[in-house]
Amino acid sequence: MTSPSTPRFTTHIVHADRLSGAEHGAIHAPIHTSVQYGYNKVEDLIAVFQGAKGFNYARQSTPTTVALESKITQMEQGQGSIVFATGMAGICAMFLTLLKAGDHIVVSQFVFGNTNSVMGTLADLGIQVSMVDVTESANVAAALLPHTRMVFVETIANPGTQIPDLDGIGALCKQHGVLYVVDNTVASPYLFRAATVGAGLVINSLTKSIGGQGDALGGSVTDTGQFDWSNYPNINVAYRKGDPKGWGLQQVRKKGLRDMGGALSSHAAHQLALGAETLSLRMDRTSATALALAQWLEQHPAVARVLYPMLPSHPQHHQARKHFKAGSWMLSFELRDPAQCLAVCNRLQIPIKATGLADTRTLIIPVAHTIFWEAGPEVRATMGIAESMIRLSVG
Repeated sequence: MTSPSTPRFTTHIVHADRLSGAEHGAIHAPIHTSVQYGYNKVEDLIAVFQGAKGFNYARQSTPTTVALESKITQMEQGQGSIVFATGMAGICAMFLTLLKAGDHIVVSQFVFGNTNSVMGTLADLGIQVSMVDVTESANVAAALLPHTRMVFVETIANPGTQIPDLDGIGALCKQHGVLYVVDNTVASPYLFRAATVGAGLVINSLTKSIGGQGDALGGSVTDTGQFDWSNYPNINVAYRKGDPKGWGLQQVRKKGLRDMGGALSSHAAHQLALGAETLSLRMDRTSATALALAQWLEQHPAVARVLYPMLPSHPQHHQARKHFKAGSWMLSFELRDPAQCLAVCNRLQIPIKATGLADTRTLIIPVAHTIFWEAGPEVRATMGIAESMIRLSVG
């Protein structure tokens, strides 16, 4: 239980800029738009290039992005974070900087469509990918190989809302020394902290829960401090210096931002930092509304099935109750008559027919016809996506 003297989640985030020493007593960290950062002595610039704290070029960081990284680290209670231009940029940077040809990874078969597409890219680069049903840790155990480097799951899958055996997979990864990566986008660090189940890295699409306004793209990778990087074989020799706890993030930053260029702008970082201040309020409200709507839909005669983690009918309801403060803003439902899918979407007045998630406005989309159309019917079937599935992001 939080003691009275310990700042609560929202209070800590709201006052983070002020308490970290923002210039001139500002209560918000300013937007630093400069690309270059100069020094009076070239020796000081050299020191930054060689690892000292400071700024040299905005592709790697700015004071504004660092302020956002600090907030995300606080929310996840980790040891460090890196922000990216989008959530997908963060995911790709994590995969491409920490994996090599010949490695093997185990991935949830229910991952978000674009993440699923990335698996094909990794396979083309010589990385072996096994996609399994992660709702049972036994399936992950059966897929592990001597050269498995990573297990990747989402806390709540989009759009099917499947929930992994989070504890079981965490214990399995610890036992085998495998990096456990959790995409926490839908749950958010307010509803769930992935470090509690042993995740070494946590991914967040900042565009969604943390930003919450639908006005800025962003992504992040957070190191929880749970993984021993000294035993990870893919750390470049150049980054095997100092405390091993920082090796993983340093490699992701150097290669994912400096080399690949997936940098978040200071303007977007500022917008996302402002959105983060209301994270807990938005997640409480949208979760309550989503649950009420899910309960109503479950009683509707035209609805065949409703998928929402806090419904007792959800296949992983026990996992949701065990790990999450609430069920978040996303729910999906299937119609009894697939032919009515588009008509139902069109008849609704308040939900906006638009892709995207976690906006302040409610968004609706027919899944098979849009975000998972390219995947094809066979892939959709393995992911539990019915042709009549409709996804709602409750505002």
